[in-house]
Amino acid sequence: MSFNNELLEKLMEFNEKNSPKFTLYVNEGTYPITSTSITNSPIPVNEPTTRGGVYFSDKFAYKMKCVVEDLSVVPLLTKKMLGPNTEFGDLKITTTIDSDGKSIPIEIFTNLTNSVQTPSSIELSLIIVKLESI
Repeated sequence: MSFNNELLEKLMEFNEKNSPKFTLYVNEGTYPITSTSITNSPIPVNEPTTRGGVYFSDKFAYKMKCVVEDLSVVPLLTKKMLGPNTEFGDLKITTTIDSDGKSIPIEIFTNLTNSVQTPSSIELSLIIVKLESI
């Protein structure tokens, strides 16, 4: 996992107090995200481990929950989800936050762990694996 903890804290604080615009990138398409939460929560492992020989998991992870209302993204997500699929890929999300009076564009790279589809949207559960300012 590669991210600047100070930048992540700024992102989490900004996200709580404001409603920044997040954009999901899948293949060649962009999809606006309508709501986002970011938390630090435990992972069901007793020690840092490589899970299934496919990806590394620490005991805690920064997680995102995002809602996308454009359901055309759904078929594109099947090869991106962790689990039985060993050829999963990162999902890129971008946003811009304000910190100390300046605008900071951020790229967030995530792994999709779960999705729940409703008739009008899809909620994505993600683990942040990389975060950087661009």
